[in-house]
Amino acid sequence: MGDDVTALLARWRGGSTEAGDELMEKVQGELRRIAASYLRKERGGHTLQPTAVVNEAYLRLVPQRTVQWENRAHFYGIAARMMRRVLVDHARRRGAAKRDGVTDNPVTITGIPAPAPGVDQVDVLMLHEALSALAALDPRQAEIVEMRYFAGLTVEEIAEVMKISVATVKRDWTTAKLWLRRRMTSG
Repeated sequence: MGDDVTALLARWRGGSTEAGDELMEKVQGELRRIAASYLRKERGGHTLQPTAVVNEAYLRLVPQRTVQWENRAHFYGIAARMMRRVLVDHARRRGAAKRDGVTDNPVTITGIPAPAPGVDQVDVLMLHEALSALAALDPRQAEIVEMRYFAGLTVEEIAEVMKISVATVKRDWTTAKLWLRRRMTSG
């Protein structure tokens, strides 16, 4: 599948709308699985569905046609960033509605491995703020967390996308998790 996605990305970048449509068909299931993992154990009445996250992320990816897509993992890394933005935007809108007197459940990501051990329920905005702070200190670590947590990429795939060693990814992933844990539990 990785080679198919890479070939479709190259054709899509070259201007083929058919390749873009075929790409979406090919990656839609995996993107939906990733989005569902974020939303799986949300409280009843959650208004954001995995398909909506995927569709919104895809709409944000379409203008990225000029990106020099290297491979499947690179695509999923960018898609992870888009899904993170979708979730953060949704959480902000819900937060604004709460400030305006509309009460609803907070948007959180549950039922997936947290970026920080011991954090059972991760608030999307808190995670976003922590990742933004981490990016100011170490952009590479923040990018690794984003690809690992939001796209579910393996350590090997991240190493390939970032053109760094697997050992570096593992070391940065461990350090970033510790930093995020401290940041998110001290707030």
